[in-house]
Amino acid sequence: MLTPELLNQISPFELRARQIVEGFLTGLHKSPYYGFSVEFAEHRPYNPGDEIRHIDWKVFGKSERYYVKQYEEETNLRCHVVLDVSSSMLFKYHGEWTKLGYGAHLAASLFYLMQRQRDACGLVTFDQELGEMLPAKSSGSHLRFLLSKIEPFTRKDHTGFANRKTASAEVLHEVAERLHRRSMVVVISDLFENVGEHDQLLSALKHLRHKKHEVVLFHMLEKRSERDLDFPDGRYLFQDLETGDEMDLVPSQIREAYQKEVEKYTHKFKVACSEAHIDYEEVDTGSPFDMALLAYLNKRKRVG
Repeated sequence: MLTPELLNQISPFELRARQIVEGFLTGLHKSPYYGFSVEFAEHRPYNPGDEIRHIDWKVFGKSERYYVKQYEEETNLRCHVVLDVSSSMLFKYHGEWTKLGYGAHLAASLFYLMQRQRDACGLVTFDQELGEMLPAKSSGSHLRFLLSKIEPFTRKDHTGFANRKTASAEVLHEVAERLHRRSMVVVISDLFENVGEHDQLLSALKHLRHKKHEVVLFHMLEKRSERDLDFPDGRYLFQDLETGDEMDLVPSQIREAYQKEVEKYTHKFKVACSEAHIDYEEVDTGSPFDMALLAYLNKRKRVG
């Protein structure tokens, strides 16, 4: 497994992203998921029982032998990664990376997967308003351009990214209206909105589905701190990274109630997304990227 700690020893950013994808695919091919379509990799001899449609007839024409293609997906897609760059994404406590740094690496890895499949990929960034909205293209030069746009989010110096509030609902409504061709939309966000705006956020996600887009939602959380409230005993001063509001408390005194509220919050999103046919995946920023990438491949295989 390529952990964030190990990846930090690799540079530059483009190489780290490629290593994530290649490491994931190597593990995937050795696992029970062997056979996922991720672009042509190799041939193998035809065996009785193989589907005829997988035979490479061009190779047969040259060699008069039957060979089957593996890991090929012929259908091209357009995919837009929508990355939350608000200040709440700068949080980390136990992890090696902030949620924003982890999300940027995940976005870069998805771009590499898309290019391997000859899919067109684009990028949307947002905080309290729409930022970059780069079109979906499949060229190598476009991939490098996208990587250059998200690399700053992986740096430890986050000067210039402070005091950025989140307005996910408004931005996603705007994205839904501006994407005129049916696409896969991958949203990477910690979903930190005001409590009163949760329904509006769900409405915006459903707006994307109404526009016939396929949607994958990656909910970014540092599990130990943000879901489990796992802090050493003591009193802490917590600060809201977007508003600056502060709260003095002892985590152990509220841990059980807090965990119930987080579970209630995430369960609501899971149920609502399931009802709207939106793929919801909770991503722990302290874990490898494998499950998030596998969720993307699962979705792509269904719509490819």
